[in-house]
This record gives sequence, C-alpha cells and structure tokens, in this order.
Amino acid sequence: SSGINAEWLLRPGNTTIAPDYGGLGLSLFDCCVVLQELGYGCTGIATAIASNSLAESPVIIAGSHELKQKYLGRMTEELLIAAYGVTEPSAGSDVASTRTSSRKVGDDYIINGSKMWITNCGHANWFFVFTRSDPDPKAPAGKAFTAFVVDADSPGVTIGRKEWNMGQRASDTRGVTFEDVVVPASNIVGEPGRGFKVAMACFDKTRPTVGAMSLGLARRALDEASKYSTERKTMGKPIFLHQGVGFMLAEMAMRYELAQLGVWKSCAEYDEGRRNTYYASIGKLYGAIAANKNASDAVQVFGGNGYNKDYPVEKLMRDAKIFQIYEGTDQIQKLIIGREHIQKFL
Repeated sequence: SSGINAEWLLRPGNTTIAPDYGGLGLSLFDCCVVLQELGYGCTGIATAIASNSLAESPVIIAGSHELKQKYLGRMTEELLIAAYGVTEPSAGSDVASTRTSSRKVGDDYIINGSKMWITNCGHANWFFVFTRSDPDPKAPAGKAFTAFVVDADSPGVTIGRKEWNMGQRASDTRGVTFEDVVVPASNIVGEPGRGFKVAMACFDKTRPTVGAMSLGLARRALDEASKYSTERKTMGKPIFLHQGVGFMLAEMAMRYELAQLGVWKSCAEYDEGRRNTYYASIGKLYGAIAANKNASDAVQVFGGNGYNKDYPVEKLMRDAKIFQIYEGTDQIQKLIIGREHIQKFL
C-alpha cells in the first residue's frame, strides 16, 4: 500500500542484519522487544514482519560474505520480503523427512519438490530452501541435506493459493513448488550436505522471537480482560471484585510475567554467545501456553460478548493456537527440554 511507511516496515523486519550489509545489527533481545510490541497489536502482522528475519537467519549464521552481500543487502535497500521454506506436506516437526531434492549438475544444482505453510510465500523476493541432497535414506542427517537461497522469479517456481487459516489471517501463507529449478552452487547456505546443522542452529535464534510474539498476545489478552472487568458490572459491582474473576486475572498476569522471563533468559544466553537451546524451547513453549490460556480466559471474562466478533478477544483466541504449532510444536519443545535437562546428569 502507498500508505505504508517503507522505512518503518524495513527496520522491524531486518533488525539483526549486520551494519556491514545495511542492517541495524541489533541483539536478539532488541529484536524480541520489537516483536512483542508488534504481537500486542496483531500477531498476524507480527508474523509477516518477523518472517523476514526467519528467512535471513540461516544466511546470517552460515552464508558466505558474497551471499550476505547479495541477499541481505537488498533487504535493507528496498521494501522486499523473504520466505523460509522448510516445512513440507509430509515433513513438519520431522525435518529429516524432507523430500524436496537437490542434485548437482555441473556448477549448478537442480531442485525439485514442494513446501507448505510458507509465510510470505506469495510476496517473497527469495526463499531459503531446505533440500535432501543425498538420496540414500540411510545417510546421516548431518550429511544428507543442503540449504539454498532461491530467487522467487526463478523458472520452475510456482506459488500456490493463499490458505485461509483459523487465525493470523494478516499473514500470507501458501505452498510453493519447485520443478527443475536451477540454482548456482554459490547460493548454497553453509556447506553442501550440512544443511541440517544450519536449520537446527537457526531455531536457537528464531524460537525466542516466536515466544516474544506470543508474549504480546498474552499481554493483550490480559489488558483487554482487565479493562473489561472494570466496566462490566454484575450483582451491583464490577466483575473484577468477584473472587472468581479476580483469580483469573491474577493467573493471567502470572503466566505473562513468567513467560516473559523465559523468553528474555533465552535472548540473554544467545546474545552472550552461549548455547541457548534449552532456554529457547522453554521460552517458546511457555509463551505459547501463556498466549493460549490467557486468550481463552479473556473470552471467559467477557462471557457471551467474548464469543462475538464485535469484541477483540475472539480474534486473540484464534490467533494464539498457531503458537503451539509453528516453529516446533509444544510436544517437540518438551522433547528438547527433557533431552537437554537430562544431559546434566549423564
């Protein structure tokens, strides 16, 4: 839209690109503070903006100087969108089940396959694409996958229809198909065969950002419920004075504050250069729990009004659910937390 201030939009979407490539070079904590506030307003818009950083993260972490200059540089020079292509119709939490393939032909690679549930897919200038480069199903994951940057206008790239989801509808979600797409070897992110390591390393950076957006929603639900509870009266007094409602608001506040501490801890560990896998999963998981429970409780505080589209909390409830699914389901986070925890005792 001509009404969008491009400079404003570029900055929240490209916060962690280094100044060498035109970015702000902000810390992960800074990035999460921005996303929390965007999430307070609308997590669909926050997800659309944050997905630039998601696609950029593997390039920042493992890309060559030339790749960074070419693809990160353009993101800060004009209003462009990038997309992160890992999830497939049959490979979500199980990344190692990826079927999209890449094979080397001369100095290039040929990519075939499809990705699904890709945020910003319909507007992307380029994709980060995760592929299986070793067709042997017994090949170890650490050597079987290669990641690429693929230009969206490459011949053979076909964008699917916009998916109409339960919530976060301001975020453009689609599938994309790659049919004999030719990509130069210079567009490999990291090293050939080492794509799985790149994808896993990104989660330590991106899961806190998802947790931050869920914090915004959890706080919005708390604020909406609190305000409504001072206006709505039953039995001659505002409903917050009824113990049942007051306890709900107290629990909502507790969940938000505790989830925020978890997300901030994961950011602090990352920004200090320490491995934050354990804390990233805790922050992401508890942020999702806080968002969903707070949204549900907000609807309950609103009563019948909460179930109606004329009031804001039904949207929060629909938007919250995806936080328990994307960027690793709640169950995957629990597996990681349990695995990381027990290592202290082995």
